[in-house]
Amino acid sequence: MLWFKGPSERTAWTIGIVVVAIWIGGALLVRQRMRRPLRTLSNMIGALREQDYSLRARNAETGDALGLALWELNELTSEMHDQRLGALEATALFRRVMAEIDVAVFAFDGGGALRVVNAAGARLFGQPDAQLLGRQASELGLADCLSGTAPRIVDLPIGPQRGRWELRRGEFRQDGHPHRFLVLADVSRTLREQERVAWQQLVRVLSHEINNSITPISSLTERLRELVMRDWERPALRGELERGLGVVASRSAALSRFLAAYAHLSRLPAPHAREVRISDWIHRVARLESRVVVRVVEGPDVSIDADGDQLDQLLINLITNAVDATDSIGGSVSVSWCETPTTIAVSVVDDGPGLAETTNLFVPFFTTKPGGSGIGLVLSRQIAEAHGGSLVLANRAGTPGCEACLVLPRA
Repeated sequence: MLWFKGPSERTAWTIGIVVVAIWIGGALLVRQRMRRPLRTLSNMIGALREQDYSLRARNAETGDALGLALWELNELTSEMHDQRLGALEATALFRRVMAEIDVAVFAFDGGGALRVVNAAGARLFGQPDAQLLGRQASELGLADCLSGTAPRIVDLPIGPQRGRWELRRGEFRQDGHPHRFLVLADVSRTLREQERVAWQQLVRVLSHEINNSITPISSLTERLRELVMRDWERPALRGELERGLGVVASRSAALSRFLAAYAHLSRLPAPHAREVRISDWIHRVARLESRVVVRVVEGPDVSIDADGDQLDQLLINLITNAVDATDSIGGSVSVSWCETPTTIAVSVVDDGPGLAETTNLFVPFFTTKPGGSGIGLVLSRQIAEAHGGSLVLANRAGTPGCEACLVLPRA
């Protein structure tokens, strides 16, 4: 119309150029308005793929198709952010619970390699979890636990620990691959704790009942002794009564000392922790033994937080038992210690005849030594467990003698 029916040629060119310019400008504007939302949409989808939920689209309105798509993407991002945050909090809680529970948890892949272990499991082996991960179940001594019935009670020597464990087992899948997990709960300590409580109750009852009899007996014997000493008219009767009453008084005093020793088991106070240097502690206690020279094998210079007085009593009992075992044959006794990242192990070794009876070592009242009270080892293990450790006695392999192994946590 401009060229055939319009004004002059110059006007037609001017109007034509203006129309073309407006068309090009409008096309560029539309392109820009379409390009920015599409780029924003692409960036947000890329961020979601990278699990970055911090991006949001501005001017996301529901009035047009692209605005509606951006608004929906904003809502999806917010929802995924909340889900991710909830998953992270749940994972943190799970890890915290796994670290705090006093139950060993292990997870193995289909090839039998360890993939997950909690803090309690690492403490059993006395090694950090980084050194355990990737090792085979057979190498850790847990291969038999991956088969058989479950739950069940098993006897397992795990690392420095020996005892009875309740075994539970299950299966799960991770990344599409089958895995198996083991849960080991130490029931030996629980059983020993119940046993000790029962013995404590028995000791309290015996102490109460026998003391009720000893008190009047002691008082009566002293009174009769005084009366006999005043009776000079019948010297023969006086001597006989003196001897008899002396025996009664002696046995009453011995029975009182006997009961006081056993009652000490039920009155062990909680440990008062302070820094104890292992080398100083062992050298100090070793010098207390006067019958033989206790050889101290030097170990690492380490310290732990523990009750020094209770540890002294524990080590005195172990060294005394070792010296008693070798005293008649002129044997030797040595004390050594070593460390792991999580524990300190102290060993008292003798070259005596060894242990003839191992079943009842930690049973109160049981003793194989003449005149023994039967509470030394029980009290020693009670002290060890009060510090979070363990005490094991066993005959030495391939050579005469016995070894007492005390394991204490470093922290």
